[in-house]
Amino acid sequence: MFPTRLDSSVAYDIARALLDGFNRHYQLFRTESARAKHRFETRDWHGQQRAQRERIEFYGLRVQECSRRLEREFKAGEQGAEVWQQIKLHYIGLLVNHHQPELAETFFNSVTTQILHRSYFQNDFIFVRPAVSTEYIENLDVPGGRAPSTYRCYYPTPDDVHPQLVRMVQDFDLRVPFEDLERDARHVLAVMNRQLGDAKLLANFQVQVLSNLFFRNKGCYIIGKLINGYTEAGFALPVLHSKEGRLRIDAALFGEQDLLRLFSFARAYFMVDMEIPSAYVQFLRSMMSRKPRNELYNALGLAKQGKTLFYRDFVHHLQHSTDKFRIAAGIKGMVMLVFDLPSYPYVFKVIKDFFPHQKETTREQVKAKYQLVKQHDRVGRMADTLDYGDVAFPRERFSEELIAELQQFAPSQLEISDRDGDGHLEVILKHVYIERRMIPLNMYLQEAFDAGGANPANTSPAALRAREQIARAVIDYGYAIKDMVAANIFPGDMLWKNFGITRNSQVVFYDYDEIEYLTDCNFRKVPEPRNEEEEMSGEVWYAVGPRDVFPETFAPFLLGNPLVRDVFLQYHANLLDPAFWQMQKERIAAGYVHDVYPYEKDKRFLR
Repeated sequence: MFPTRLDSSVAYDIARALLDGFNRHYQLFRTESARAKHRFETRDWHGQQRAQRERIEFYGLRVQECSRRLEREFKAGEQGAEVWQQIKLHYIGLLVNHHQPELAETFFNSVTTQILHRSYFQNDFIFVRPAVSTEYIENLDVPGGRAPSTYRCYYPTPDDVHPQLVRMVQDFDLRVPFEDLERDARHVLAVMNRQLGDAKLLANFQVQVLSNLFFRNKGCYIIGKLINGYTEAGFALPVLHSKEGRLRIDAALFGEQDLLRLFSFARAYFMVDMEIPSAYVQFLRSMMSRKPRNELYNALGLAKQGKTLFYRDFVHHLQHSTDKFRIAAGIKGMVMLVFDLPSYPYVFKVIKDFFPHQKETTREQVKAKYQLVKQHDRVGRMADTLDYGDVAFPRERFSEELIAELQQFAPSQLEISDRDGDGHLEVILKHVYIERRMIPLNMYLQEAFDAGGANPANTSPAALRAREQIARAVIDYGYAIKDMVAANIFPGDMLWKNFGITRNSQVVFYDYDEIEYLTDCNFRKVPEPRNEEEEMSGEVWYAVGPRDVFPETFAPFLLGNPLVRDVFLQYHANLLDPAFWQMQKERIAAGYVHDVYPYEKDKRFLR
């Protein structure tokens, strides 16, 4: 019911306190993001990693803080429905000229659901849809001068593109000198010219660059686009430190494919100082039209907004589709029950109530592993996850087989009821993880085996393509493990089924229940048997500690196929050697931070 009068004496005060809580959160978020520039300049890589982890916790802390204040000062949980309706209307009014209205609406939802102890889908007072537009928000309220814009424009002529590129980089005011910026600009110009080809520079030729740098790991990125006539091409320029401590542009990444790799859901979140985040998302989407807005908000570190947008998109998809949720394809997991909707590119994962004896873990430990991955540098090799509580799905959209599976393996997580009283039964899951759907690597390889790829005698075009598919996947699988090792992560269970192939044909890990920090593991060589009895034993006869790992034992589980074995040993034989793992562990323990490049090696400029 829409209130006809705003007559509550406390409604405005609660709305104002809610917005104060959000403003405090975003100010802290921006301050931490802005400090990334100084950490980059001083090469404080451990500080950058620490800030990345801590920033993820900011949102939940501010929601708790604001909720406590509203209860303490206004007894907000005791206010009636008519007051909360007025609170929401006052809040909308306060957001009219706000620079982050979409984030503030999501913050309102988070605090409201916590105070009123209502689930997201059941709450009448939240922002189910956005109430305030994010179109054409401008930063006009800076006193004493012109406000910084979301992006800067440069208008080079055919004769001065090089000096304009130099000026573009200098305008970011990095406080570390470049090794040779003139040289780097020539390299960028050469790639730009290849991108433009024979096209004539038209009257509107310009370079638009987002006004603030994007920081992640040991690099920062200049993000922009070229506009020439009706053609636009997005680009990213990675800026790194040289061994001598000076800066250099390492590559020039042009086109949607390179940018999608840079902004992949399997990478850590960027740190960017943004006054108007929706303007950044709009700019990025103009270069990556296939990238959902929720994933762009995630990539910018605004994970709660990403979750909000994902949920809205998901509900919209359910309203415009009729297929049913089903048990996901592939080998069933021992810890997770996984299901999907064929028409939707995500999978849903529920922790089972009980595990086989070989899985010595608990629900809370599994959750902790997933949180570890969210806070860690995922180096393009570990899928990001969204976790939701009390999620409602239409009961008629679930296959009977899936319902039976949930009732058998996760009954504590399942409720089937008409909780919201609309006359329709719902499947309500107490806790669920959601990930991008990928092709399980074991199925990807099996598809190639079935096409004749593993048979050397088969020289048909299909078999040759399948052979290339096998080799490419096995090689990238090894590099995926090595990238995780560089980030101080041991995947634990390295079976093919725990990895997937993305739409960009990259191998990504997605099963986290056995994940460990590399530095917490003890890599050992299998001892030599002391007698014939030990040598012939089918059981492990030597002592094994809880975090002991024997890399030699990976081979029987991974390399049964001769072609797979040959390719693996050619590129990644060191993964079977304890010395490789121990050396990486010691380097990380000594404080070394590895370089992991979110682009292919041949994109890097030669020095």
